Order: sequence, then C-alpha cells, then structure tokens
Amino acid sequence: MKHFRDDQLVFLLCTPRSGSSLTTVMLQNHEEVFAAQEMWYLLSLADLQLAPVRPYGGTGIIRQFYNGIISEDLFHRAARSFGVEIYEGLLNQNGARKIIDKSPRYYILLEFLDAVFPESQRIGLFRNPLSVAASYKKVNAFSGEPFSLIEDLKQPIPGMKIVDLTAGLFRYATYFKGESAYSYKLKYEELVRQPEQQLRKLCEFIGISYREGMEKYGNPVSEEKADLFYSMGAGDPFLLNHTQAHVQSIDAWKDQLSPDEVDAYCRVLGAQIFHDLGYSEELEEAQRITGVRYELSPDEATMERIEQQFLKSSGYIWKPDYELSTSSILTGIQPAEAVDDLELEAMQGNRISDHRQASIQIAQLETRVRLLENRLTKSYMEKNHVEKQLIQLRSKLNRIKSILPFGNRLSSWAQGYLSGREGKS
Repeated sequence: MKHFRDDQLVFLLCTPRSGSSLTTVMLQNHEEVFAAQEMWYLLSLADLQLAPVRPYGGTGIIRQFYNGIISEDLFHRAARSFGVEIYEGLLNQNGARKIIDKSPRYYILLEFLDAVFPESQRIGLFRNPLSVAASYKKVNAFSGEPFSLIEDLKQPIPGMKIVDLTAGLFRYATYFKGESAYSYKLKYEELVRQPEQQLRKLCEFIGISYREGMEKYGNPVSEEKADLFYSMGAGDPFLLNHTQAHVQSIDAWKDQLSPDEVDAYCRVLGAQIFHDLGYSEELEEAQRITGVRYELSPDEATMERIEQQFLKSSGYIWKPDYELSTSSILTGIQPAEAVDDLELEAMQGNRISDHRQASIQIAQLETRVRLLENRLTKSYMEKNHVEKQLIQLRSKLNRIKSILPFGNRLSSWAQGYLSGREGKS
C-alpha cells in the first residue's frame, strides 16, 4: 500500500453510452495499463455510510456507526486504505503501472471520489447528448429492456437511464467546467475521427508512452489480456462488431430518434449545455429537424424533480454546482502514512501531549454531537410520521362522525317503518 500513488489511478468519467467502452478497450491495449470493462467499485464502498436494509436487521445501528461513531475524515481514510489495497493488488496481479477505473455512474459520488483519491487522474469523456439518448434507445431495443425517452422523462419517479441523461450529464459538465492539472476533457467524436492523434494526447496526460497501433483493439497487444477484458461482459454490446474506431455512429441519432424525441429531450436540457460542451452545430441541426428554437436554460422544474427524486431514493447528498478545481484538490485527505507520522510526533517520550489529549477530547465531543444530531433527526422524522397518522385518523373519525347523525335518523326511520308494517299485519 505504501508504494501506491494517486497518479497511478485514472478515472474515466462519463454518462453511460458515451463511448467509454471504446476508450477503455483502446487504453487497455497498452502493456502498462490494466482496465476492467467496468468496476463501479467505489459505489459499494461509499454505500457503507447509507447502510442499506439487510435481512439480518440492524440498519439503524449500522447507520449510527458509520455516520456517528466514525467521523467523515476517518471513513474517508479507511475507504482509501481499502481502495488502495484493491487498486494496487490489481496492478501487481496484472503487471501494470496504471489502472483505469471506468465506471459511468461515478457522477453519483464525485465528492467522495475527490476526498478519497484527491490526486488521481480524471478523464472527462463527452458525447453529443442526442447521440447518447439514441444509443440508449438502440441498446435497449437490442436487449429487450423497456425505454421510452418521451414517456420516461414524464415519470414522477425517474429511472436511472433518465437520471443519467439529465442530472448525470449536468453533474459531469459542471465538474469538468474548470481547468485542473488532474483532469483531461475528451470528445467522443474527436476520438473516433482521429483515434491515433487523440490517444497520443491521452497517453501523455496519463503519463505513458503511446504505443503504435494501440487504437486497433482488434489486434491486441496480448490475447490473454484482451480475453480478460471482454470476459466481464459489461459495457457496449456492439463493441466487438468492429476492430477499431469508426465514425458511423456520429450522426446516427438523426435516424434513431424521432423529431418528437429530439424535441422532448432538447426542451429538458436547454440549449446552453450543448454550447458549453461544444455541440452547437448538433443543436442547430436538432432545431432544424424540430422547427423549434430552444431556450438556453434547462427545464428547471423537470431537472429539479429528477435530481431530488434520485437523491431521496438513494440517500446521497450532492453539493450544488460541484466542480473539480485546484482548491478542491487541496482539501483532500492526507495519505494514511502522513497521518501516522503526525501522530507519532505527537507521542514522543511515551506520553500523550497536551495537544493530543485535547484532540482526543474534541473527537469524542464531536462524536457525541453527531450521535445526538442523528437521534434528533430520527426523533423528528418519527414525530412527523406520528403526526401524519394522527391527522389521517382524525380525518377518518370526522368523516364517520359527519355521517353518523344521518345514520341515526335513517335507523330510527327504518325502525318506525318496520314497526308500522308489523302492526298492520
């Protein structure tokens, strides 16, 4: 673990269907690079704090442990230690120097990623949003999974594909908005038009030398390594239909999406994000097809509904307009070794210094505060739940009471009527 450096870890960040499988298969066709088709591995690590429901129970206790007893800093350092063991182990097993973690939905945990691996390298891969939507439609038709762009955008609780196409896209666009020594922006269209030229630039950013022909993934540097890559079965199901990058899919959205689908998606996204990502010409073509000039701003109501519904269901918390920058990197955690050295310096002479003792007391107090805050939040939620139940019960009681007088009159009338009938008989 002590030999691992953040710059050995490369995150390939983009929404699904943006060309990440193609980019990864070309990068892994280099003897110094290891890459699985997809990992999604940090998501399960970050999910520990969410404490999902498990069959053995204890959800509340586990949540209190990760969010009360354990400080956020300690959790991040522990996550880093575990993550480093995995990443370095994979590097050692495969004789590689760089590891590519290609996990499209890492937009969910950008804050966590920056806190745990602050000096890792990040490739922001972008593609024409309309091509991404068209690719979703094509792949889902192939796999038989349900997907309707227009109808799914209207759903009160959006599916993950819609979250990808909206909130995920904006999260990545904002994250890579500024300049950083730790980031590199790449357009899918440029990669497929000029694969060798773009790979040379990408290799320079990663810190490896370009290898002649690495873009021709149909001619792998190692058959065994290529078999390992494809064995996972994730990513683009059409990748193996070709042996190198091609431009056939660049304009395919015009045929794959109907004008109504183009219109529905562009109305939600707004025009500005097309301009920001360098797809102004594609937007003009979309406007020509639909006959509509789209507002610069996105459909705020729809965007907010999609994002808030996802956050509510997932338990994640996003910082507004979260952006990768030099300042955010500087606030990352220190490596575990540096922390250990600081602790050792504070314990000279086999005694704990006054500063260390004060730090312990502060940590204990902070833990108690977190625990009490969590209990208070839980109590508040329970109070609201009980209040809602009371309101529902009172409403039901009032409804019954409101019809009761009429019920009594009806009963008396019926009784009298029956008595009269009996007298006549």
